[in-house]
Formats: sequence, structure tokens, C-alpha cells
Amino acid sequence: MRLFCWGALLGLALAAASGRADEPVRLRIAYAGAPAQMTPILYGRPELLKHYGKSYTVEPVAVRGSGPQIIQLAVGELEIGALAPNTFALAIQNAGMSDLRIIGDATRDGNGDYFSSEYAVRADSPIRTIEDLKGKVLATNGIGGATDTGLRKLLHDHGLEDKRDLRIVEIEFSNMLPALVGGKIDLGSMTAATAYDGKKRGLIRVLARMKDAMGPQDSIFWTARASFVAAHRAALVDYFEDTQTALRWFLDPVHRADAIAILARFTRLSAEDLDGWAFTKADGYHEPDARPDLDMIQRNVDELRELGVVKQALDVKSHADLSMLEEALARRR
Repeated sequence: MRLFCWGALLGLALAAASGRADEPVRLRIAYAGAPAQMTPILYGRPELLKHYGKSYTVEPVAVRGSGPQIIQLAVGELEIGALAPNTFALAIQNAGMSDLRIIGDATRDGNGDYFSSEYAVRADSPIRTIEDLKGKVLATNGIGGATDTGLRKLLHDHGLEDKRDLRIVEIEFSNMLPALVGGKIDLGSMTAATAYDGKKRGLIRVLARMKDAMGPQDSIFWTARASFVAAHRAALVDYFEDTQTALRWFLDPVHRADAIAILARFTRLSAEDLDGWAFTKADGYHEPDARPDLDMIQRNVDELRELGVVKQALDVKSHADLSMLEEALARRR
């Protein structure tokens, strides 16, 4: 009788373990704002997706910027991070995350005629040049992130440094325009949404853009630990197949009105305001296949090394695994 009970319990335990194994893989994916990073809206049309809810699910995780994600990835609070070239290099070289891999692309800054992050002052500000920022308070969304690095490079090129000549503080993108207009800061870092709003209302004047300092940037790309990739590769192939489907749908001008409606529900902005810039060249660039430009990322990292932000050389391609993305793309052909 005792043997039977233990056998029954073992059978129940194995069945439970099997059930857990069959559950969709949870993908906690970081994002700092939509639609620059499309994760929180990309799965708004689940009927388009073959695998969502079956082999994987997505849990968007709002973050201030790419810097804090290094710790989140290290302690397992994120499955997929949205990192910039500098934070990617720092995660590998300073945080010892040698198994971090680039697996896909989120957004690019200053790609051709597409939007580049803007550094703006109040419309009536006496600040006319970068040199006029001396002694002022400047804001980025997160110290160490892509926008922050671009601003520091811009200042460095004009002989200015944080703490020595001025002060850089952190403010969330959603609060950046009110802080600037309210006089709490002298310069703010603007997304496509806040830049459009501020210029439409005559509240801001653009002093510079990120690409003025950094050139075109593969500014945010998706990363994951190699151990997670190895354990859940099949689910990640499904994820990329659906992601490519969703990206193509959102970026197709035929669906723009519906895409804006989804974005409006998420951001709580009016569809009328979104219509002025979202999913156009006034917005950031998104690669329809989610394929990162590894050569561009390498150039970005090399430039950061010249600035002293990255201390050692880094071979970007040796820290990339695009096999899931490519397999997903092959399914679509």
C-alpha cells in the first residue's frame, strides 16, 4: 500500500512537472517608451500571431533607461533587455556578463531621414549654443543610457563636462517637457512624442540632436543571456516569427490608423496628436525583420571606446546570436 502511495505521488509530481514544462515561456522585456520601443504595443493584435500564448508570452517591463537593466538582467528580473551600445559593452566588461548576446533590434536613432533624439531648451530661452549650457541644469531619462551618452558626447565636443561645468539630472521622458517648461531644468532630452508636442505648442526650441554628436546609432537592441537562449531557443524562434509579423503589420501604411489607435490606448495620447508623427519619418526607425546592424553597433562601441566610456575593445559579432531571428525569417519565406 505504501509503495502504491509513493508511486501515485511520484506520478502526480511528474505530471505537474510536465504541465509546467508545457506552459508558455514568460518573456519579461524591457522598454523605456513607445513607440520608440514597440514592445508594449507590438502584441496588441494577438489574432495576427501564431505562437503568442502557446509557446511564449510577453510581459513588458517599463524602465527608466538602459543602464538599470544591467542589474535586472544579472539577477534574472528580465529575460530580454533593451540595451544601448554603451550599456551592452559595460555589462560585458564591467559586470562580467560575458554570456550576454544581441538577439534582435528594437530601434535606431538618426537612421537616414528618421527621427533623432532632440535636446531642447525653452522657446524663450537665451541659450543659443552648446557653450551657453555652462552652469545650467540638463536632463536625460537615465544616466548611462543612449540619450545620456549622446548628450555627454555633444558636451564633450564643446569642452563641457558634467559636474565640472554643469549638472545632468535624471527625469523620466513623460515628465521631461513639464520640467523644462516649468523651469526646473534648462535643457531636456526629447523623444519623438515630446518633441512633436513641444514644437507644436511653441514651447521648445531644438538646440541639437543626438546624431549631431554620435551619427546614426543602432541605439537600442534586444539582448539575452546565452543560458536562457539555450534553454528556450524554440520559444524564441516562435517569438521572433510573431514579432516580425507584428512589426510588418504596424509599419505598413495601410494599417496606420489602426496602429495609431492601439498606440493611443496605451499612451493615453490623442490619435490626432499621434497622427502628426507616429509611424512616419518623424518617428524612430524600426527594422521590419528586427535584425540589428552589427557593423553599426561595432562602430558605435568603437567610438565610445575613443571617448573613454568603454575601456576595452569589444568584438560585437562574437556576442551576437541572430540564429533565432534568421530561422523565424526563413519560416516566413
